[in-house]
Amino acid sequence: MGRWQPDARARLQEAALALYGERGYEETTVAEIAERAGLTKRTFFRYFTDKREVLFWGSELLEQQMVAAIEAAPASASALGMIGAALDAAAVRFEEVREFAGPRHRIIAASPELRERELIKAASLAAAMARALRARRFGDTAAVLAAHTGTTVMHVAFEQWVDDPNQTAFQQIARDALAQLREIASTG
Repeated sequence: MGRWQPDARARLQEAALALYGERGYEETTVAEIAERAGLTKRTFFRYFTDKREVLFWGSELLEQQMVAAIEAAPASASALGMIGAALDAAAVRFEEVREFAGPRHRIIAASPELRERELIKAASLAAAMARALRARRFGDTAAVLAAHTGTTVMHVAFEQWVDDPNQTAFQQIARDALAQLREIASTG
């Protein structure tokens, strides 16, 4: 593929996933990713700040979509109802990148550095959702508990989703997980 062809970001992501899968994240260089994509290191750095960001690109968009769902939820919705709306928004994004999600998940699971980065992104998401919940009338404790619960449900549902041989929709898995949480909480 020539350098002039479109979709440089996608090409870089595909090349990185392939190389991370073949060699491991730690053993792969930016130069190798760029070469596999038929691009230059300079082009790589136009799209990503470092080789980790190939795996985390789009997390800001996910956060924005989830926060927007909380903001758009009916005023009568409970905190967990708003979290459910945020999880539905995440489902739309996850389904768009389903092919990328499984390999990405396995690569992150194999690297302590990437697992740490994933936790940082999850903390950022929880903080953003908590701010949105506070703005919607919930007190600090309720907002923080609901936001962290939301990221936990998302994590549990995501792991089930990427490994699901039936390719069940993320939305269904997340809704089922949230329902199970509600059941657990109601039984004391």
